[in-house]
This record gives sequence, C-alpha cells and structure tokens, in this order.
Amino acid sequence: MVLIIGLAALAAANLIAIFFIWRRRQRSAVQVKQPSDPNRYSREAEDNESVDSMLMDVSTLRAATGDFAENNKLGEGGFGAVYKGTLPDGEEIAVKRLSKGSTQGVDELKNELALVAKLKHKNLVRLLGVCLEQQERLLVYEFVPNRSLDQILFIDIEKKREKLDWGQRLRIIRGIARGLQYLHEDSQLKVVHRDLKASNVLLDVDMNPKISDFGLARLFERGQTQGITNRVIGTYGYMAPEYIMRGNYSVKSDVFSFGVMVLEIVTGRKNNDTTQSDDLLTMIWEHWTSGTVLERMDQSMDNSFSESDVMRCIQVGLLCVQENPVDRPVMSEVGMMLGSDMVSLGAPSKPASGKGFGMTPTVRMSDGPEDQPIY
Repeated sequence: MVLIIGLAALAAANLIAIFFIWRRRQRSAVQVKQPSDPNRYSREAEDNESVDSMLMDVSTLRAATGDFAENNKLGEGGFGAVYKGTLPDGEEIAVKRLSKGSTQGVDELKNELALVAKLKHKNLVRLLGVCLEQQERLLVYEFVPNRSLDQILFIDIEKKREKLDWGQRLRIIRGIARGLQYLHEDSQLKVVHRDLKASNVLLDVDMNPKISDFGLARLFERGQTQGITNRVIGTYGYMAPEYIMRGNYSVKSDVFSFGVMVLEIVTGRKNNDTTQSDDLLTMIWEHWTSGTVLERMDQSMDNSFSESDVMRCIQVGLLCVQENPVDRPVMSEVGMMLGSDMVSLGAPSKPASGKGFGMTPTVRMSDGPEDQPIY
C-alpha cells in the first residue's frame, strides 16, 4: 500500500509552523546580543518586501496556462493541480493551483513564501512567484521538463534506456546528495524534508535533479537533533523505521530515504513494489553478503559502467539504510563518499526491512494510486 502526503491544509500548516519557528529563532538570537534591536522590524519588512516582489497578476497566469486548460495539466494531488504555462517573455513555468477548499489564508501563504524563498540551491526547485487575487492561490515554480525521477525510472522504460545510462544515474545521485546536504547543513536554515522519494525529485532539461515538495518539511531549532510527531505521514518504502514506529524524525531519517533512492536508481526497482516477494533492501542485502549484488543492476543499462563506482554507490546506499539512525552517515559524509574513491567506506550492517518493522495505525494509507506531486 502507498502512504500519501497530507492534505493541503496540513502541508500549509507545516510550512507556516516552520516559518514561525525560524522567526522565533531569529528573535531569540537578537535578544542575546542586545535587549532591543532596532533592525528587527527592518528585517521583517525585508521579508514582506521579498514576498511582495514575487506577486504576479492572475490575468498573466491565466493567459500563460490557457485559463488552466486540461491539456496543460502536469499532475494533481491533495493540494490541487499543477499546470504548465508560458509567460509573455517565453519563459516556461509550472503553476500550482491550490484547491479552493484549502484553509490557508493570504497572510499564512505570504509567511510560507518568506521561508521557501530563502532556500536557494541548484538542486532544489526554484520558486518564482505567487498570485493572491480573485480567490486564487497560485504558486509559480520554474518548469522542469523531464518530469519526476520515478516517471523515467519505473514507468517510461523507453525513455529510461535513452536517458539513464550509468553516468547519468551517478550524476543524479550526487545531485540529490548535494541538495539534501544544503538543506541539512549548508543553508542558513536547518530543514528536514521528511518526504524524500523518487516522485519528489524532478529532472531539468539536462537531467539535473531538483528536490521538490516541502509540504511536510520541518525547520529545526539551533542545536535540535530530533523531532517527534504522533501523526506519521509519508510514503511506504521511503520512511525510516524510527519514524514509522515511534514518530521520530531527524536528518538521519532523510538519509534513510536517500539511501532507498540510491538503491532504486541502481536497480531500477521500487522498494515498495508489492508484486515482489522481498522488499528491495532485503534483496540487495542478501546479494551484497553473497557477493552477487551486481546481478541486481538495472538490465536496461548497457555495459558502459565502472563496477567499482556501482559497488561504491550500493555500499553508500546500504550505509544510509542501516536500522540504527546513529550508524547512518550525515549528508556531508555521503557527499565525500560519492565524490572520491580515496574515501574509505565502513561495512554496513543489515538494513531495516520494510517487512520487518511493520506499520502503525497513525500512518495514512490509501487503496488508490500513489499521489505523485509534480512540484
């Protein structure tokens, strides 16, 4: 079964909460330095100003999308639908049209944008603008033409043979790692994504990966290492065992999700494939311990690959999906492991099995197809 992301109101509340945590942290840091900060209000004004500079006219976006024509629809989820559009200057965009039933208000949406606009990295989908007119709530993103990684990896087999040779797969793995390292360690904000999966990685015209969909993301306070929730929401096969069983999430739960994706990219097989008797992690571990893991490489690839590179990626993936989060590397370590043969790798322990840790009643489940947000 597939676990789907929350409804639009929940995603909105999550990002609003992130914003207020960030703002509270900024205020706290200011108070330590001096009791009264004359720059506080100017900084908040800058946030509002940056959001205001992103405002777009609804008429422009209606024209760009053909009045949200059905043939321009890229996808649909609990938040609403995403449409392809073209601005008057020829720039292609993706417009997320939030559903009318969303309880997210204009002020909250502006707060959300003030946060998301601060996350800027070539491996994150870029937010271009927002429209808050005529009861419309529209988010405008850069258009990413090659859709999502899962579409190519699991569905469009012909395109996979054409686009995903080993060199390209390795570049995608490294790009996702860089984007996740930025969120965890390099940004001014420490963000845990919480819903990293192949359908939330988009591929641009040059097949560069871009992490998308921050509806479940959480901002961590300075010094915070873990969060706890009693409402576990995500996609089965990508969620770390400590998150499913106890509601614990951290950068290490994102690392687990990344490790799953690495193994999916190498094998071309989904971890949550219900047609298979064993989950992907169990299968890879068995072949790893028996020395036959190269037999599980995606058969759609030709033979132009380095066995040492493939083995290194599989080992990194296994290190990331170890059951104990303490044993998993952080993303800066992962980046070094993937970037140089000179970095030695530890021996992975047996991974958490999708069939071994079960599912709790708080996990949202659906009998329908997986919700595949495009942005």
